[in-house]
Amino acid sequence: MALTDIAIRKAKAGDKPIKLYDERGLFLLLAPTGGKLWRLKYRFDGKEKLLSLGAYPDVTLAKARDRRDKARELLADGIDPSEHRKVTKAMRAELGENTFEVIGRQWYAKTAPTLAESTKETLLRRLEMDVFPLMGDKPISELAAPDLLAVIRRIEGRGAMDIARRVHNVCGRIFRYAVGHGLTSRDPSRDIELRDILPPENVHHHASVTDPKAVGGLLRAIEEFTGAFTTRCALRLAPLLFVRPGELRHAEWVEIDYEKSEWRIPAGKMKMKEQHIVPLSAQATAILKEIQPVTGHGRYVFPSERGGGRPMSDNTINAALRRMGYTKEEMTGHGFRSMASTLLHELGLPHAVIERQLAHGERNKVSAAYNFAEYLPERRKMMQQWADYLDGLKSGAKIISISEAKSG
Repeated sequence: MALTDIAIRKAKAGDKPIKLYDERGLFLLLAPTGGKLWRLKYRFDGKEKLLSLGAYPDVTLAKARDRRDKARELLADGIDPSEHRKVTKAMRAELGENTFEVIGRQWYAKTAPTLAESTKETLLRRLEMDVFPLMGDKPISELAAPDLLAVIRRIEGRGAMDIARRVHNVCGRIFRYAVGHGLTSRDPSRDIELRDILPPENVHHHASVTDPKAVGGLLRAIEEFTGAFTTRCALRLAPLLFVRPGELRHAEWVEIDYEKSEWRIPAGKMKMKEQHIVPLSAQATAILKEIQPVTGHGRYVFPSERGGGRPMSDNTINAALRRMGYTKEEMTGHGFRSMASTLLHELGLPHAVIERQLAHGERNKVSAAYNFAEYLPERRKMMQQWADYLDGLKSGAKIISISEAKSG
């Protein structure tokens, strides 16, 4: 059945991408983030391919069908619409038609190979949904701060402050790419101070080591720690699991499932009062099995050195870090979370997956109770990749993208 404007307007996004089919290969992709993207599925030389036709509502149903028909006319003439688009854009660029979209796609083509597959899709979707419709057809050399500000304000209008900040950053990279290639004289994003435009993030940042080389030094210092064995094991697990310090020291053996390679933290122990799953990498499992003969007879994985059936003191990790030579301005027990968040984002892992593993607050309180297993397959893969990446930093190996690291 063909799509209608009413059906499109009423369509709601879900946890996974949803496809609403029209006719003759045209469909609307509903992204979990709320974006509505037109796609055309077609076959060329026996291979199934997809062509992006823009984002709704900037590209209406009628316009999407018109673009579909033009693409099918090319197919009837034996021309691949995707290749035709690439050639056309390249020719326009050579002829001096250096629009923001043309340059943006050039930058994306050079940047995409360094990113994880899911990150590539998210980045392109943001450009197509939020940026290109407003300033994609304008010469990049003629764009100024008000043009970019209009993009940011539009995103702010739907309450997506984090995406607004990320889009500002991406546009800045595209402008600087253009500056480097002599296509424009300056980067307008530098004229926009986001703290004067968007509401403050209101996030308290804990002292943390985030430079990869410094992280490698910290991991080596932990391996050489000569204090209590249980404290050393907790220190080794902290960067691998990046849970809150209170959650780590209250870990109980009954919560550990070696068969499923996971640690399930009950809702009562979590800040957001939601059950939380921590996938265990091979490295994390090895550390737990190493300490189990020592503390496995009791309740807590990390019991207090003073006994009494209590967990490790809340100051134990910080005290160990001070003993290792790290001041409170350099690193804290909570800082392992900032370390993981910063590096995982820099290394191209999906923002939603990272945030879910950090167990940050769920805005939709109705669905929050069911989201403890959200993105679990992706989180399992990420946690093993993260552990392997940390091993590389600890050994002083060449720092590579996490998407290139072996998952073990």
